[in-house]
Amino acid sequence: MENLAPPPMSLCWQGGGAKRNQRLIRQMRTKAPSLLPPSLVPRSQWKKGLRNLQPPVNSPAATSHHLITFWLLVDPPPPPPRPPQSIKKQKTPRVATIRVSRKKKKGPPSEKRTSEVKMSSWLDLWKGFRHSVVWALLDGPLMSFWKRRTDKATEAVFHVSSVTRVKRQEKGRFSVYFGKKHLDFMAHSSVVQEGWISALQSSRGQPSPSPPQHHGPITIKDPRNRVYASVFSRVLWVYHNKEDYQVGLAWFSVPLNVANVKPAGKRSFSLITPYKTFSFAVDSTADLSIWQSCLSASIRSAMSCSQVAQRLWENPVNKVCGDCGDANPEWASVNLLLLLCEACAGQHRALGTSLSKVRSLTLDSKVWSEQLIQLFVSYGNRVAMQTWSPAVPADEQLLPAASVEERLEFIRNKYAKGRYRKPHPLASSPALLHQRLCEVVCGEDIEETMSLLCSGAKLTCQSEPQSQSPLTLAERAGQTLQVMLLQLNEYTDIPPFLPLSTNDSSLPGEEEALHGKLEDDRFLFSLENDSAACDVLDLREVRSILLRSSLEFEIVTLSDRLICASDNQLELDTHLLHILQVILPVGVSEAELGGVLAGSKVCLLDGAGCIEGWAILNAVGVSIYPSLVQDDQRLSIRMPLDSKTIYELNAAEKSINLQTGKRNVHLRFEDDYSGEAWLVHLKDVLANQETAPQRPVANQNKSLYHKLKLGGKVPPAVERCISHITQHGLQVDGIYRRCGLAPKVSRLVEALQSRPDSAPMEDDEQGILDVGSALKKYVRLQPPLLPPKQRELWVKAAAQPEELARLASYRRLLRQLPSDNKATLGALVGHFYMIQMFSSQNQMTAQNLALVLVPTLFQDHHGDLVRLTRDLIIHHALLFLSPEEEEEEEQITAL
Repeated sequence: MENLAPPPMSLCWQGGGAKRNQRLIRQMRTKAPSLLPPSLVPRSQWKKGLRNLQPPVNSPAATSHHLITFWLLVDPPPPPPRPPQSIKKQKTPRVATIRVSRKKKKGPPSEKRTSEVKMSSWLDLWKGFRHSVVWALLDGPLMSFWKRRTDKATEAVFHVSSVTRVKRQEKGRFSVYFGKKHLDFMAHSSVVQEGWISALQSSRGQPSPSPPQHHGPITIKDPRNRVYASVFSRVLWVYHNKEDYQVGLAWFSVPLNVANVKPAGKRSFSLITPYKTFSFAVDSTADLSIWQSCLSASIRSAMSCSQVAQRLWENPVNKVCGDCGDANPEWASVNLLLLLCEACAGQHRALGTSLSKVRSLTLDSKVWSEQLIQLFVSYGNRVAMQTWSPAVPADEQLLPAASVEERLEFIRNKYAKGRYRKPHPLASSPALLHQRLCEVVCGEDIEETMSLLCSGAKLTCQSEPQSQSPLTLAERAGQTLQVMLLQLNEYTDIPPFLPLSTNDSSLPGEEEALHGKLEDDRFLFSLENDSAACDVLDLREVRSILLRSSLEFEIVTLSDRLICASDNQLELDTHLLHILQVILPVGVSEAELGGVLAGSKVCLLDGAGCIEGWAILNAVGVSIYPSLVQDDQRLSIRMPLDSKTIYELNAAEKSINLQTGKRNVHLRFEDDYSGEAWLVHLKDVLANQETAPQRPVANQNKSLYHKLKLGGKVPPAVERCISHITQHGLQVDGIYRRCGLAPKVSRLVEALQSRPDSAPMEDDEQGILDVGSALKKYVRLQPPLLPPKQRELWVKAAAQPEELARLASYRRLLRQLPSDNKATLGALVGHFYMIQMFSSQNQMTAQNLALVLVPTLFQDHHGDLVRLTRDLIIHHALLFLSPEEEEEEEQITAL
């Protein structure tokens, strides 16, 4: 671009002496910049030029006026800059990763509108660029957000009087402003978006809450964070900072009518609620005294009640209604050990005294004996809820603001029909129920007594009327609390346990196609691939997960069945593994979950009694993981399956009786659909066991691993060692980590090299260790399983951080291996996979095996080779047993 001279400026120059000229120049320096449009030349350049202005050398006479032209001595201005393009990052939800189908529900549980100022639905929420999916609830003057509908602590909450503006945006989005701050939302449909905007605008104008009794900075300990807190009329509000307090955007609130405050140190105190104990710290003892006195005063003002209520509320769980969660219940169902609010107590009366005996905490003072008070303080709502409603579906939870019709329907379903009840493992047999009740009442286990009674156990045995009643046995054993509980339920008529199918596939219903994505312990569903969530499944509600094919698995929940499908097996396995790791007890390793066919929540009836936990079925056996930890250890149960395994389905009890070897167990499922699915998988596994090739003998040339269709030959010595250890040594402690006796190992290696079919092998523990050491030494003596030219490619593949990318690379490299190398590597890795399946007995997990076997397999101990070995063991079935069609390989590589 050509440099243009600066534009001229016409000024009037008056002669008349140097001083007057200098004064004029000073005026020009001040006024001239405003004469030029600022878009052409920057103001600073004009000032710079004016500083260089000088009067003409030959000035005219002082008596005349001359119009002269000045050229400002400035550099040519640069071309006007182009206005920068406003690049604004679009806030969109994370893209879905799997297809989901389920029966369409009659009324969408994800959106509920009951009035102009009451609404709820799932919304995508952005705070800045932090994205989350929350359950949003607008109830009168408060709008709150929850990670799950059943959570007690909010993610955010605000009073509608704090809202300054509600702004509608495109594609289901809208923003809520609080002065300078705002929250961005996205609804899954325009209908939901309009509903929220209308509800928020209608609720504006509500009066602001009264001024706080106290507010100030405070430290919360779990998680440790400096926050700001205030006390508004019986509620403690906690904010992320003082700025949020000033605009009215709180983090969470704690209703003080269900709380107790206790000192916890020199400058600390605890706020105890039925749901959680909050620990706070302040800066000085003076602040501690102020906070404690303010909180205590608010709590006292909310608790004007009788002495009986005060004692029962000492247990924080008893400070809420056991049905709807309302605060400070003043009624109770004495035979069910349940505290009730007045509204729920009225519906319990409608059930009749044969099911629920309702008494007042304030009026029926004669009923409340010391033994009854002890029952409620020690057990109360905790035992009642874990018996009658341990896992109510989130969309069926009863809320304090529920209508009379909703409350009546919920309470009838809960108690008269036992819809959410957790029956005792012996519930299907009245005789066994009575027998067990007679045993339990002689001890102090009130919880099991309550479970037996609520499952239909009677205090008299019809088959043996002359036998002693449980009440008599409890009196003789001196169990006063057991006696009190039995007396309260002596004439109670609990509905008997009847197996129900809550997931009947024959029920009519239209299928709806959804897109799913996993987020920690939640499964998010959306109508479009990258749209806002329309529903969320808490993975803790999962009862079973069942494999349907290599590209489909099924999730059975408390009230639904979902089919999850993908076009890629690796992607499907990743989702399946994630869900299993969430729902199974802590401590189950990833290596133990390979090749899962079915996993269900069960009750195991074994010789040791009743054990609750999860059962996992794969191609080699059944593993049971108890939910409870004993002596700081979780002892899992392994049951290998073979052609001699006997199994039987009891449809009435929703159970499978499984007999393997000397062990006989009884697995009772929570729904009959899961039991039937397990039966199908068991039949398939045992059918495969029967058709599988037998263990090779000396004169047999057929390969033990020909069924893998790897196209190569496994050395007979390797087959012989693997077969011997599989038959006799899977549970030997430290197999492959502990060394055999050197002289025996050397002789065994020589025999394997010359005559593998007749090499002498012993069956005892030391003999197994000798065979393991001989196998490692024999493999080291053979040519490397990974050709030197390919070794670097394997190391690079193992170094990739993403598991899907590593597995895709492994499969591609396996196809390039010589057929014999691939067959031998597959046989060894499959054997090591079997070893780690018994890691609870032999202590050899996939990681432990990888550490000790890397030098054997690859003649090196490189860190990435350890990861490679572990991946090969864990994903043995996927890498070696799944089809290797070219089209499938291309899909995996594309990941």
